[in-house]
Amino acid sequence: MLRFAHSSLFHLLWLLPLLVVFLVLAFKSKRRAMARFGALELMKKLSSNTSPDRQVAKSALLLLATIFIILALARPQIGTKIEEVKREGVDVLVAIDVSKSMLARDVPPSRLDKAKHEVESFIARLRGDRIGLIAFAGVAFVQCPLTLDYGAAKIFLDIMAPDLIPVPGTAVGLAIQKAIETFDQQERKYKVLVLITDGEDHGEDVIKFAEEAERQGIVIYTVGIGSPQGEPIPETVSGSGFKKDRQGSVVITKLDEFTLEKIALQTGGKYFRASGGEEELDKIYDEIARMEKKELGSLQFSQFEDRFQYLLIVALILIAIEFIFPERLKVKKEWRGRFM
Repeated sequence: MLRFAHSSLFHLLWLLPLLVVFLVLAFKSKRRAMARFGALELMKKLSSNTSPDRQVAKSALLLLATIFIILALARPQIGTKIEEVKREGVDVLVAIDVSKSMLARDVPPSRLDKAKHEVESFIARLRGDRIGLIAFAGVAFVQCPLTLDYGAAKIFLDIMAPDLIPVPGTAVGLAIQKAIETFDQQERKYKVLVLITDGEDHGEDVIKFAEEAERQGIVIYTVGIGSPQGEPIPETVSGSGFKKDRQGSVVITKLDEFTLEKIALQTGGKYFRASGGEEELDKIYDEIARMEKKELGSLQFSQFEDRFQYLLIVALILIAIEFIFPERLKVKKEWRGRFM
């Protein structure tokens, strides 16, 4: 298969007609100069050893060399070279709370936007670790399966929103359970769950799920996002109006740090509160970087091999031929004696 790495350089071929026009004008200018110097027929006889055909041939060689140079600049590539790339790392699942309480603005611009921004920066730091995403509210589901394609993970992260899950609530336990199901059940290490939430669990006893995660060898790092003092929950993403209970009182959502700390300690992880400096996920990354790695499989990719060298060699040969190719003919003179 043939391809060109810089196919846009083919536009330089438009210079060839200009070069042809320039050469034609140069030949005509030379003829006019000869006509001004003397009678044209006489000048042709005096320069009979100069061959117009050879001049045209030399110009053609230059044009052909220019074409090969442009083709070489476009970097033709052909064939494929298979390389095996082995990666070592751990499996990392990031569970993000997308419940309506994450719309609270005690962490600007909102708890959810803050969480997504931090996770995006976290993904950008990964080197060889597989990443997966879990979205949860009243239920949990895998938003992005474990992958080495960090670009795809960022796309899935970008579309996370409260309307992604119609079931209200914050079932932290179900998020942990979904992570347990997603990780390889045969392994008892190399598994990390980063849980980002305000911690207001509305489901079953979350510590039971944490204990099961510990048995499965999953280390859970929790990131609390929000304030312990609490903040009203906006009804919409735009922030207009606040959620109210049946008595008409504004619902206040508070960060539950106690539960998040228990989850992390149960599995050998750590708890962090989200900060303006976004240091918590950097610290989690540093913790992951010190963990024992496993081979996550190998990536095979095709790399086209450059073939521009051959075109460049042809161009140089043509230029060399043009340089040594004379435009004058060798005229043999016949000796007729001294007095002839």
